[in-house]
Amino acid sequence: MNQEIRLFGAIAVRPAVLALISQFETATGSTVAVKWELNPTVKKQIEAGEAFDLVIINPNLLQDLTVLGKVKAGSQVAFGRIAMGVAAKAGSRPLNIGSVGAFEHALKSARSIAYASEGTSGGYFSGLLERLGIADEVKPKLVAVPGGQTAPAVGRGEAELGVVPVTSILAAAPEVILVGRFPAELQSYVDFAIGISANATDAEAATQLSEFLMSTAVDDILAAKGVERP
Repeated sequence: MNQEIRLFGAIAVRPAVLALISQFETATGSTVAVKWELNPTVKKQIEAGEAFDLVIINPNLLQDLTVLGKVKAGSQVAFGRIAMGVAAKAGSRPLNIGSVGAFEHALKSARSIAYASEGTSGGYFSGLLERLGIADEVKPKLVAVPGGQTAPAVGRGEAELGVVPVTSILAAAPEVILVGRFPAELQSYVDFAIGISANATDAEAATQLSEFLMSTAVDDILAAKGVERP
């Protein structure tokens, strides 16, 4: 009987990875149990003893877990990167964010902006507002949203715009639309890497899942969900 593979991953990769799980299970006969949290929370829970077989998280956090002996040394592989984007409720007026000036204008004109305050993307966005010199004007409009709920909050009308990795925006369709990715000068890609637990229940099965997620055969599906390969 095949072992159940416990996959613990960051919320931003959830839509893309979930699109592949059934294909893997059908091909191998294995089952995959998934759990999703914000990047920092994944790391904290694993440090606290959360059991897992495979993890998908920011590379720097994965390295920390490797140093701690939680992730098997040498098992790390770069999974992909996700661009930052702006979300709006379906049916909203067209919005231009194609240049730095247009991006700033959109933020300053918005009534409210949802963001994942505790996540990697939220941390970057907060710093970006400071760098652009518009923090004092924009921060009062920010709506801190729990992990994984930024785009849905926009769809529910709880904020006019949302700033979040594009995977989450695409996954919230049709209630939410992708206004666009951040301008190139401001873009920050959120990188993700895969690692295998140093205490995996079935290291061979975990390796098989890692290899499947890294295969070129799934690149098109990942791209459609917003994940760009390295």
